[in-house]
Amino acid sequence: MNHCEYKTQYTCSSRILFDLEDDIVSNIRFIGGCDGNLKAIAKLVDGWTVDKIESFLKGNLCGNRPTSCADQLALAVRGAYEKAQTDETE
Repeated sequence: MNHCEYKTQYTCSSRILFDLEDDIVSNIRFIGGCDGNLKAIAKLVDGWTVDKIESFLKGNLCGNRPTSCADQLALAVRGAYEKAQTDETE
């Protein structure tokens, strides 16, 4: 299992912490941001695959920002998954 940390951009949250095992994401925690909403998102998608999180959350925007905390989560899990795949082949 990989413990991952992602520094967000253009959002109220500053980091996203999560675990990744194969393509399953769990133990998601946002640092900063809209506490109640982000706790709910984390609970709802806990145990989902990278593909499922990406299909539901990627592209969601917050106001006039180019991203959102949910979009950043989709980017974070995809990036961590691809890095893990690359590390395995090296």
